Amino acid sequence: MARINTNSEDSGLKDNVVAIKRVVKVVKGGRNMRFSALVVVGDGEGRVGAGIGKAAEVPEAIRKGKEAAARHMISVPLDQNSSVPHDYIGHYCGATVLLKRAPEGTGIIAGGPARSVLDLAGIKNIRTKSLGSNNKQNVVLATIEALKAMKTPEQVARLRGKAVEEL
Repeated sequence: MARINTNSEDSGLKDNVVAIKRVVKVVKGGRNMRFSALVVVGDGEGRVGAGIGKAAEVPEAIRKGKEAAARHMISVPLDQNSSVPHDYIGHYCGATVLLKRAPEGTGIIAGGPARSVLDLAGIKNIRTKSLGSNNKQNVVLATIEALKAMKTPEQVARLRGKAVEEL
């Protein structure tokens, strides 16, 4: 499925449609066909979210997905070279995503679903590996779980009751 990029001028958020699926419910009178859209929304400055919209028509499903993604946005800590503060493995259902720090100039080395999340989060340098399931929805949500669990050195020092220099 090709990625569709649209910009929301009203809120400054960019969005990316990762997947559109046609789903069918078989009922007594025949088949009811609907569409499911997986949408990632971000501002490119450390905030990102993902949502799923379902409707009888594709544009309506995308709109609902955008709204759901905007409601479920998280903040992502970034270091000085627009990478993640530390390596982390995120899990969601059968999907596992490994996020590794990278030096300046590396770029985003990631597969399709994870790339859209990292790009819209504002991360410029990172290496990733998708392990386990290749289901797009689970890979996107595993990437968001990993980003949600990231902590800056200042947060870790505060939790341990130490100075940043002691770590």
